Amino acid sequence: MSCRFREEPARPASATDSERPLNGLSPSPRGGSGQCERVADLRLAWWNSAECRHFDLPSLWGLGPHIAGDVVTVFGLISQLCSYPDRLGYEVDFKDIIRVWRPDLAG
Repeated sequence: MSCRFREEPARPASATDSERPLNGLSPSPRGGSGQCERVADLRLAWWNSAECRHFDLPSLWGLGPHIAGDVVTVFGLISQLCSYPDRLGYEVDFKDIIRVWRPDLAG
């Protein structure tokens, strides 16, 4: 099974400086603190939580203050952009996250 995109009508959306936190939240498999996995969970839950799992809000407790602040900002962006990440030009990034963090879903 592969992690699929959710179907939604295309909406105009553009990258802005306010999206810097999203661009900075790139989970690296080399991170050993568990923060990277939490960031991957967040990003994948936005993309397709039904198949890629969800993000538990108490996971914020395991993030450093800077990363937690970026996560809160991303929550706001998600509500403002009203779009899935693949519609915003992040499709390749999210497929890479799946390949590394959810290899069982990689197709």
